Amino acid sequence: MQQPPGFTHPDKPHHVCRLRKSIYGLKQVPRAWYHTLRKFLCDYGCVNSKSDSSLFILQHHGTILYILVYVDDIIVTGNSNAKVNECITKLANTFSIKDMGKLHYFLGVEVIPTSTSLFLSQHKYIADLIERTKMMDSKPVLTPLSTSVTLTKDDGSPTTDITFYRSIIGSLQYLSMTRPDIAFSVNKLAQFMQRPNTTHLTTLKRVLRYLKGTIFHGLLLQKPTTSTLIAYSDAGWAGNKDDYTSTSAHLVYFDSNLIS
Repeated sequence: MQQPPGFTHPDKPHHVCRLRKSIYGLKQVPRAWYHTLRKFLCDYGCVNSKSDSSLFILQHHGTILYILVYVDDIIVTGNSNAKVNECITKLANTFSIKDMGKLHYFLGVEVIPTSTSLFLSQHKYIADLIERTKMMDSKPVLTPLSTSVTLTKDDGSPTTDITFYRSIIGSLQYLSMTRPDIAFSVNKLAQFMQRPNTTHLTTLKRVLRYLKGTIFHGLLLQKPTTSTLIAYSDAGWAGNKDDYTSTSAHLVYFDSNLIS
C-alpha cells in the first residue's frame, strides 16, 4: 500500500507499506475475513456445508454442532451445551467477540423459543416498514392481493416514485423469508419495477395493509418426530395475460416444518 499522505517516511519516500492484515473498508476485506474464519473453523474440526457456504457443521462422537455465519454475526447451536460453550470460548480466544447469550434476534428475525418449538417472527421489521411507508393509520385487509385488480405492463412513463416502489419491494422480498404467504404477491409486483404506475403502488400498499393485520404471523418450527421430506408443487399454465407465461411454486416440509 502507498504511504498515507502526511505519514511519508522522510528517508524512504518511495517505499510502500506491507500490510499485516486487511484494512477496514477495502472491498477485499469481507473475503479475507471469511477465509480467516473458515480456516479457524475447519482447523477446529468443522466441515463447510456444500449447500450453504456460510454453514459449518461439526460431528464428533454423537455430538453435532452447527455454526451459521453472516459476515460477523454468528449463531452457534448443537445438541451439547458443553460443546457450544467450548466453541464460543475458542472463538473468543482467537477473535474479539461479544456473546449475546441465547438466540432471540438475528438479522431482523425474532426467535421466540418454547418447550417444544421455535417461532420465527419479523413483526418488528413489519412495524418499522409500515411506519417508514406512513401506513400506520391504514385499514387492514384479509388478503395481500385483490382479485378485482389486473396488473399489466405499461409502456408509458412511470406515474409513481420508482425509488420508493423498488425500496419497498426489496424490503418485502426479505420479509418473505418468514412470511411465504406474500411470496406470490411480491413476485408479481416485482415484475413492474421498471415502470410502476399508480395501480401498482396501490396494490403494493394493499400488501402492507395485509401485513399490518397479520403482523404477528410467522413460521413455527417444531421438533420433528420423523425425518420425512414432503414437497408440494403447483403450476398455472399460461396464466399471465401479458405474455402467457406459466406461474409455478413449491413448498418443502421437513416433517411439519416449512423449510423452502
